[in-house]
Amino acid sequence: MIFNRFKFRNWKKNEPSNIIEYLFSPTSINIRLVNFFFQKILRINAEVPFMVHYTSTVSKTIILGKGVAQYFANSGGCYVQGINTVYIGDYTIFAPGVKIISANHNKNDYSSHNKSISPVKIGKNCWIGANAVLLPGVVLGDNVIVGAGAVVTKSFPKNTIIGGVPAKIIGKNE
Repeated sequence: MIFNRFKFRNWKKNEPSNIIEYLFSPTSINIRLVNFFFQKILRINAEVPFMVHYTSTVSKTIILGKGVAQYFANSGGCYVQGINTVYIGDYTIFAPGVKIISANHNKNDYSSHNKSISPVKIGKNCWIGANAVLLPGVVLGDNVIVGAGAVVTKSFPKNTIIGGVPAKIIGKNE
């Protein structure tokens, strides 16, 4: 069933706050219509129960906190692969072009994925800049800012600002 793979945190089919968040996320009518056409008519990202930008790809198990769905609708060119599950905390925002990858290919069989790595977990109130890449097993604490173009290969604690390739701590987020 769809709701087992893609879901809002604490998603219940008839919970008013989540349905309202999905239906009335702050998205322009033009983007809403184009996304609807691609997702519901052309069936691109059709299995995803939240609105996804028509240039983005979302697959497998993604668990969203409150206030996150609107960024899937507005941020184009994103790729979120949830083979090992991706958790995105409440009120986390992300810019266009963000890539979140939860599983690598198996080095002995490129047609399968390595599922022994832990899931990607993004804390609450994080901000992920344009074209940032989060790789398998990464855990970001609450209030982490990821600079544009950063490649995050390891986990970082809460209240930090990270950037670079590979990402490192470049400041504190007070």
